Amino acid sequence: MKSMKQIDIVIIGGGPAGMAAAVGAKEAGCDNILILERDTMLGGILNQCIHNGFGLHMFKEELTGPEYAQRYMDQVEALAIPYKLNTMVLDISPDKVVTAVNPEDGLMQIQAKAVILAMGCRERPRGAINIEGTRCAGIYTAGTAQKYVNMNGYMPGKEVVVLGSGDIGLIMARRMTLEGAKVKAVVELMPYSGGLKRNIAQCLDDYDIPLHYSHTVTNIKGRERVESVTIAKVDASLRPIPGTEQEIPCDTLLLSVGLLPENELSQSAGVELSPITGGPVVNESLETELDGVFACGNVLHVHDLVDYVSEESYAAGQNAAAYATGRQFTGDRIPLRPRDGVRYTVPSAINPDNIDKFAIVRFRVDNIYRDRDLAVYFGENRVMKKRKQILAPGEMETLRIPKSWFEENTGCDAITIRLEA
Repeated sequence: MKSMKQIDIVIIGGGPAGMAAAVGAKEAGCDNILILERDTMLGGILNQCIHNGFGLHMFKEELTGPEYAQRYMDQVEALAIPYKLNTMVLDISPDKVVTAVNPEDGLMQIQAKAVILAMGCRERPRGAINIEGTRCAGIYTAGTAQKYVNMNGYMPGKEVVVLGSGDIGLIMARRMTLEGAKVKAVVELMPYSGGLKRNIAQCLDDYDIPLHYSHTVTNIKGRERVESVTIAKVDASLRPIPGTEQEIPCDTLLLSVGLLPENELSQSAGVELSPITGGPVVNESLETELDGVFACGNVLHVHDLVDYVSEESYAAGQNAAAYATGRQFTGDRIPLRPRDGVRYTVPSAINPDNIDKFAIVRFRVDNIYRDRDLAVYFGENRVMKKRKQILAPGEMETLRIPKSWFEENTGCDAITIRLEA
């Protein structure tokens, strides 16, 4: 193993989060940056997302996934930010020593002043949801099927059922239809979709693909290949209701049953993880409980739009650059408390000394709510009430908390964000 390198900021992951973080750090004045990416190219999951709809917030135009990724690849190249591909990070120590391996350098260790976690997320597989049936061919996660179709030119099947109405499941229902397959149904366990409303309209409604809410797949039949799946309605406790079973002949089942932040490295380093998001617990600067370790993008919490990933990650890069050049993120943090329909917040605490004009708080709700007030309390003092016509779990919400609220509410011991009728 070669002697240990000294790098100011090591960014783990070269997808949209990692690249935006690198750009943010570079533009904040940090030159000693290194991106470590395990794939053969930068871009992450966007390379297989050939549909449009990306970039409307960030670039004010509609782009495909590869086009969006290329915008950041171009910035990385223009700013001469170094990166290593085919590089697997094996470990991050609490004192920010990153151990990684690749074919060119072999096993290497890098001492970083700051580390940015940008590893993204992965799909939940069949084993995580315990569907009965045989272990036959024809069962794929929606992302795997997307890679086969869009990057490898393979068709996973001809008659398809999709379990789960997350965005990737909705998009793949349309993609399989466009490639000539018959999508028999999209089946959703919850009484609402986990995807964007626009994707339900554009991917299902436009192609007359039925969406069954409050249903799940209870059995898979087939010896060598999937021959059919059985779906059933579920009760309020999400248990299948006997007598509601329906068998749907098909040769393919696509699973879009949730995304999990890739936090094995974070956990081994000692980073505290949220039981709600599965991502690191961070403050207003996107710094974890581990000093000098920052997190952004889908490794922090699963986003709905990549534009928000880029915005958040750019800020993480700037904060990491400030830390690497000597700034200390100190002071008393005020905890954020999600209540009454607000499922979680990112960050989980805010130190007002570390914000300039406002703090950005992102959150999701736990159900579909119509005509509710979004309220913010500093202690017992309500500082904001805003009417929201609709709030849905599939769409992330963004709240800006101005610094003036902190100045007007000194001594506040907690900030509560809640929904009110």
